[in-house]
Amino acid sequence: MAPPSIAWRARSLPNKTDSTDALRRVIVGTAGHIDHGKTRLVEALTGIDCDRWIEEKERGITIDLGFAHLREEDLQVGFIDVPGHERFVHNALAGLGGIRVLLLVVAADEGVKPQTREHVAICSLLDIPGCLVALTKSDLVTQDIVELARMEVEELLADTPFSGAQILSVSSVTGEGLPELRSSLLELAGLHEAAVDLTQPCRLPVDRAFLLKGLGLVITGTLVSGRTKVGDNLDLLPSGRKARVRSIQVHGSTREEAVAGERTALQLSGTKHETLERGEQLVTPGKFGTTTSLAARMTLLPDAPKTLRGSIPIRFHLYSSEVLGRLRPLSGPLEPGSSGLVEIRLQRPVTAIRGDHFIVRRPSPQSTLGGGQILDPLWHRRRGAQLGSALQALEGETRDALALWVEEAGEAGIDTESLARRLGTEPNSIEPDLAALVSDQQALRVEPGPGHSARWLAPSAYKKVVDRAGKVLKSYFRRERLARGIPKAEAISRILPGRGSELDDVYLGWLEAQKVLVVNGDLINLPGRSAELTNDESELSRSILQRFDAAGLRPPPPSEIREELGAKPQILDGVIHYLVQNKKLARLPGGLFISSQAVARVAEELRSSDLDSISVGDFKKRFDLTRKWAIPLLEYLDSKGVTRRVGDVRQIVRKGP
Repeated sequence: MAPPSIAWRARSLPNKTDSTDALRRVIVGTAGHIDHGKTRLVEALTGIDCDRWIEEKERGITIDLGFAHLREEDLQVGFIDVPGHERFVHNALAGLGGIRVLLLVVAADEGVKPQTREHVAICSLLDIPGCLVALTKSDLVTQDIVELARMEVEELLADTPFSGAQILSVSSVTGEGLPELRSSLLELAGLHEAAVDLTQPCRLPVDRAFLLKGLGLVITGTLVSGRTKVGDNLDLLPSGRKARVRSIQVHGSTREEAVAGERTALQLSGTKHETLERGEQLVTPGKFGTTTSLAARMTLLPDAPKTLRGSIPIRFHLYSSEVLGRLRPLSGPLEPGSSGLVEIRLQRPVTAIRGDHFIVRRPSPQSTLGGGQILDPLWHRRRGAQLGSALQALEGETRDALALWVEEAGEAGIDTESLARRLGTEPNSIEPDLAALVSDQQALRVEPGPGHSARWLAPSAYKKVVDRAGKVLKSYFRRERLARGIPKAEAISRILPGRGSELDDVYLGWLEAQKVLVVNGDLINLPGRSAELTNDESELSRSILQRFDAAGLRPPPPSEIREELGAKPQILDGVIHYLVQNKKLARLPGGLFISSQAVARVAEELRSSDLDSISVGDFKKRFDLTRKWAIPLLEYLDSKGVTRRVGDVRQIVRKGP
């Protein structure tokens, strides 16, 4: 069902432009059981009816989120009226993210009900800092009943973060207690105004999306961080779609920008309504990521049905996202009323950062199990001692988490932008922590080169590379004792497998400075090492070279020379490799060996001829070669710049003057 055209209330209010300067912003969320008067109370305080849907009007209950606002001097208060019916708890959870003050509504004639308890439990888990209680419908009961309801609420809140919250009796019908409630609410809101850092990236979880005739797509949500302006190009995550902000309204006023802590309506272009779902987040491009694997600290509610152990199915709520998944305790079974570390695996991706609050419910029958705070939004499963040290780091300060993420990046390292995305912040805001890690020798800063941002490596990753480099080179030269060096490309592939090769120049520079290896052109060697032949090998090399030089363009295969000289295969192969590296023999494509003198004579003859080009057939005839030797020899000449292939012929490249 589409919302009515008056859903964007600015269409029925003066279309004025408001300023964001010097405003203090607070979001207040109502909570409580069905039909306890939440919507009527908000209307009495603000003059705005939060029931938007025709079905809500007909049934007299709030099905989806409703919104209202009031302004007192420089204090801007936005209200989110969440539904109280048990069947609509998932909609309530979509609205509870970003709330700074809880307005708990309890009807004096009914007292605390099941949904009252669940809403209080959810708000406790979400770490909402402020709470005020309104005992509604006080005009319908005696003062004794009001006091009984007050005592019941005090008992409910006694073991929660809201213990000691002020409780006021009111009537939305007679107006009794409303001035006192309004004054107390504004005072409490002033104490818990949202901390606004406009340098942070924009993040707006979408809790409503609808079409308005003449306007197109409109989305609403609470701006969690940063700011957004008309004309901004933003990303929708986790879908990855793009959107452009065409216009902005905050509490019925047209704005050029909206800032963190405000209920915001954005008119968007560039994306379609039918592809946009609740749970998407509108964010600054490149500043947030998506995930299906998280580590978190979770509190299990005291009335949870049983101890959590093993892997259990869950319904995961994060801002307006609702996703099925599985949860597994990481630090032993989780008892009702206790907290512990958990791993969460989701069926679909969500956008999450370290520090986000979440709620976990049973899929069936639906009930709230608990909730907590995300410690790592890109959790990689670990075991044993690694698990314990990782969890200890994640429960520490931001700097400890950064050190862990740098370490888990391994030899490839991680850039500042990727680290910042896990925190939902700008890269420059974590530079001090990263610099401190360098000072404490917990990280190394790497500058890959122009066009690449700085990367961070753990010292342990560098040590692994040092150890591996030593083993690779020693193993290679044990097999290839006569090699002048290991080819650079081969060395990099063995010393830096995977993404670590992206930092090959940096690592080779470090390894050379530490005298682990020596880089000489395209060869890498051990410091101080030289390839020297024994007397027997020197004699063998002379014999091999004599046979190749004498054979010219018709060299014998190494196997024939081996049989003729009676040499061991490994020794003969090593000597041939030595002669190739010393440019006495040439290795042609296909593993063929030929005298370097013979190749030089061919090159000289071609260059001194009056030919500009030569075909494969003419080349074979001119030098009396079979195709087996002609093609590899021409390819070798191409690689040395003697010839250049153009179609089916080779152009002969003459030396300059």
